[in-house]
Amino acid sequence: MNISPNNVTIDLSALQDNLLTIRELVDKKTKIMGIVKSDAYGHGLIPVARELEKIHIDSLGVDYLSEAIKLRNAGVKVSVVILLGIGTSQEAKKVAEYNLTPIIYDIDSARILSEEGKRSGRAIKVYLKIDTGMGRLGIDFRETGLFVKQLTEMKGVTIEGLFSHLSSADEQDTLFTKNQIKNFKEAISVSRRLGVKLTMNSLANSAGIMRYKKAHFDIVRPGIILYGGLPCPDFVNPPPLRHVMEFCSHVMQVRTVEHGTPISYGRTFYTDGSRKIAIISAGYANGLSRSLNNRGSVLIHGQKARIIGRVCMNLTVADVTAIKGVKKGDRACFLGKEKGNMIASDDIARWADTISYEVLCSLGSRNNREYINFK
Repeated sequence: MNISPNNVTIDLSALQDNLLTIRELVDKKTKIMGIVKSDAYGHGLIPVARELEKIHIDSLGVDYLSEAIKLRNAGVKVSVVILLGIGTSQEAKKVAEYNLTPIIYDIDSARILSEEGKRSGRAIKVYLKIDTGMGRLGIDFRETGLFVKQLTEMKGVTIEGLFSHLSSADEQDTLFTKNQIKNFKEAISVSRRLGVKLTMNSLANSAGIMRYKKAHFDIVRPGIILYGGLPCPDFVNPPPLRHVMEFCSHVMQVRTVEHGTPISYGRTFYTDGSRKIAIISAGYANGLSRSLNNRGSVLIHGQKARIIGRVCMNLTVADVTAIKGVKKGDRACFLGKEKGNMIASDDIARWADTISYEVLCSLGSRNNREYINFK
């Protein structure tokens, strides 16, 4: 058996299907911004962006200027929004050069962009980030009027719309989210009374898209649901989504061990009776969480085998006593579907007490990626 680096498989046809599902959740006039920050949640910035552009995404969202420039250099022409904005005049020049749309959340960056817009002779499109209750980046919604008034006095920038983010749309209690929607509407009204058109207002993230129609406004921002994950492991009544990422490794050795055998570091697991164990070539260096110790499962021959003992840097042990015929070289799937059984990123998130975002980013960024497309 050739021992080679582990791979994640990225199914671009699943990405297409998920975008179609999202389009069914919003009105025809509502635009969609595909969030491809953080290397498209571990799925690969350039391949994912190209695929989304091919199937007519309206715009793309990244965190940093460097990501936006990579997209432009790769030939991506669709509108690209820089979610964390810019901070220097040199960055503002790149924004103008590459025709990018930054978010602004303070007067200093607004002035920098205004100066560059005037210098280049073409107004730079911007979004204004409003804090409606997230308690993170942005202008307090109660200060929207003051900030917008300052912006309208600047030349060289054009406000496309207001941006805000829902903090709790995945929770069962709807009161806080409904209040955020109310605050956002108030910010829009204040801005429009000051003469700003605001044609591209955006509030809904993945959870907002699925649960709050009134949060959709002009453009929605799907992130995790583009990739088949959910905002939280126990999200209620999600639409049918396909996992875009699969992560599988292989069995390196199969052993039978006697009753009371300690497994892996720290002896956190002792066998109860004679057990057959499979040692698998993947561990936390490949993005598997150590929190899967004695909690998670892996698919072998389409059946779930319990992970036992601590996950190591490059090895994981699973109990395969109940699975017939397991042998060296067999496929071991930590994320994906096989013979009708499936382990989703939300399953892993539940076992590891985290969220699917972290699962996908970790697996995707630490392994070689192979791309397939059945359409």
